[in-house]
Amino acid sequence: MQQTKVVFKTDFNVIAGNARSQAAVMVLPPGESEGGTGNRHKGSDQWLYVASGEGSATIKGHAHKLHPGTLLLIEHGETHEIKNTGDVPLETLNFYVPPAYAEDEEPLPAGKP
Repeated sequence: MQQTKVVFKTDFNVIAGNARSQAAVMVLPPGESEGGTGNRHKGSDQWLYVASGEGSATIKGHAHKLHPGTLLLIEHGETHEIKNTGDVPLETLNFYVPPAYAEDEEPLPAGKP
């Protein structure tokens, strides 16, 4: 059993996980983005929950609006970019199944697509 407090700091932080799944927080300042046309998790699905702020998620070239309470599934292999389109930090809680990052927060080697 693991338990942790979700604290939104700056940038991206893996906050919990095991061999089967992983949780991370991401904070994007206004106007900033993360990812891009080549960004994907080849071996992991990513659930993204918007805790606060406004933004957009471009997944496989299609834009989707992000608002507090939005829950979005980015399936393994889908290219994606997350942008903060608002005036306050965009705070998201992310779950990766299976884990997408090593302990040093570097992406893990690609799994089977």
